[in-house]
Amino acid sequence: MKSIVVAIAAAGACIALAGASAGDLVFTPVNPSFGGNPLNSTHLFAAANAQRDATAKDAEIDSLLSGGAGSGSDSGNSDADLFVRQLQGRLLSALAGQVTEAIFGDNPQENGVVTFGDTEVSFVRTIDSIRLTITDFSDGSVTSIVVPQLVSNN
Repeated sequence: MKSIVVAIAAAGACIALAGASAGDLVFTPVNPSFGGNPLNSTHLFAAANAQRDATAKDAEIDSLLSGGAGSGSDSGNSDADLFVRQLQGRLLSALAGQVTEAIFGDNPQENGVVTFGDTEVSFVRTIDSIRLTITDFSDGSVTSIVVPQLVSNN
């Protein structure tokens, strides 16, 4: 019994005398795009594809359950619908360009209103900012955006 106590005391003394050692913490990225192991790319790509396929199937099922475009009718997927959406996007982009030109162009205006269909964009320039108000008359929604303006003392 005495030898067990001596052995435990000796082990305790060895542990107490041994200093704690620590190394530097080094972060190693997993994704090979960010410097990680290139052997991880196949696994990460497969996992991303599995998630994408699952998400696409969930969206398709939700569309079928809600009676959306996937429920037998081909609405929203025809070439004509695609053309209309793209044309609408281009026209709204041109409208945004006109508003930007009116605010920041060669001859900037202090205020103005641009109307496109059911949408009205009005802007007011103040000393330190530009306030844009976008009103959609089809549903009555109003969006306000305040853009800070650089003020120089020239």
